[in-house]
Amino acid sequence: MQPATLVWYRRDLRVLDHEALTHACAQGTPVFALYVDETNPSHGRAMGGATRWWLHHSLDALRSDLSKLNIKLILKRGATAEMVGQTATEVGATTVHAMAVHEPAEAEQVVRVEERLRRDGRTLAIAGGNLLHPPGTIRNKQGGGYKVFTPYWKFWRTFNPSAPLPVPSPVAVSSTECASDNLDAWHLLPSKPDWASGLRETWRPGADGARDLLNTFIQGTLGDYQDARDYPAETGTTRLSAHLHFGEISPRQVWHAVRDAAARETDMKIENDSWSIIRQLCWRDFNHDLLSRHPDMATRNIDTRFDAFPWQSEPDALRRWQKGETGYPIVDAGMRELWTTGWMHNRVRMIVASFLVKHLLIHWRAGEEWFWDTLVDADVANNTANWQWVAGCGADAAPYFRIFNPILQGEKFDPNGDYVRKWVPERADLSNKLIHKPTPADAGLFEENYPTAMVEHGFARKRALDAFASLKR
Repeated sequence: MQPATLVWYRRDLRVLDHEALTHACAQGTPVFALYVDETNPSHGRAMGGATRWWLHHSLDALRSDLSKLNIKLILKRGATAEMVGQTATEVGATTVHAMAVHEPAEAEQVVRVEERLRRDGRTLAIAGGNLLHPPGTIRNKQGGGYKVFTPYWKFWRTFNPSAPLPVPSPVAVSSTECASDNLDAWHLLPSKPDWASGLRETWRPGADGARDLLNTFIQGTLGDYQDARDYPAETGTTRLSAHLHFGEISPRQVWHAVRDAAARETDMKIENDSWSIIRQLCWRDFNHDLLSRHPDMATRNIDTRFDAFPWQSEPDALRRWQKGETGYPIVDAGMRELWTTGWMHNRVRMIVASFLVKHLLIHWRAGEEWFWDTLVDADVANNTANWQWVAGCGADAAPYFRIFNPILQGEKFDPNGDYVRKWVPERADLSNKLIHKPTPADAGLFEENYPTAMVEHGFARKRALDAFASLKR
């Protein structure tokens, strides 16, 4: 059999700035690529519906990019360790190259793959990853991990990442045949019902889509980022979160593209904006560092005092929140945007999360699980850390008395009502003065087909404060 090299893809679905692929292509042998879909994972969490939709299109784009390098993408479904070992044998690879995924469950998976390969006399070479500074590389003066973001950020930003790697040159064509599953046969896309029309209209998964989004942002929005990022009706953020999660673009590419753009300008505003954007990359690293130290934080409170918090079990209230029928327009707009597009503006994520855990006193895990299934950028570290932050039980968490007033939040960050009018058309004809107000019981001046507020803000705020006070007792 002709010797070859195998690249095991996971959360790194690109060919540019890919250390493992670069190392594999430098061996001078034909190269194969492998992606394994483990439908009943023995580690971690199964993907939600929105991320499986994204994965289908991302793999399709990756297959096309790899083919230009004479590399076949092999798809296998089954136990990951067995599939990697079996495929390495089939293609004649003595070494399997892979990028690091800095999640505890993925690290356990790597151990199983290494053991399986070792039995056949093969090796696994891990390189790089999808973070700028992996867990354990940023440490405080005591040698431990940071519990507060700001000092972490001040230390983190002193390190400049190396330049992104170019796309490798095409490799020799292999005569070896290796069977692959058909991507369509994995049924990653919804069919009955097909709820993904809004996702198709909104996103272009794959490395090309990621680079286009980044270039559009730099050319049109970079200098307005700090002003526009909190306004959901504006395109004020990069919207790269899903592309970063799947590794279609590396944080190193984003860092250099943003900083290079700032270096070409003399405007201090653009300089400051560039660091504000890079700060978001730092949040990704910080959240993954938290996950490395709290591997069960998707299900357990980091602040264990919250184990005694008096959460309410209200299935009907949860359903109304999920469907965007709370009666608070900014909350409902966010939940409807999420269901339609698989994404929600970050400011609105904080508002809807605060509403669930503080207005309704429903456990943050119920919200985290809904986001996990409906977000195209669902990421265990970021999703969990942010939900715990809002709930008050996470690291460097929001103080317990920070209870967003959804009316004032709407008026401040959607002052003209454009966001609400788009996602809550029942309110489209209302004035700016009325559009963010909940529908009162007598509804004389309001529309009749929009639900009344499921809880009054003042009552909900006092109830939440009382619940938090119970933790002190």
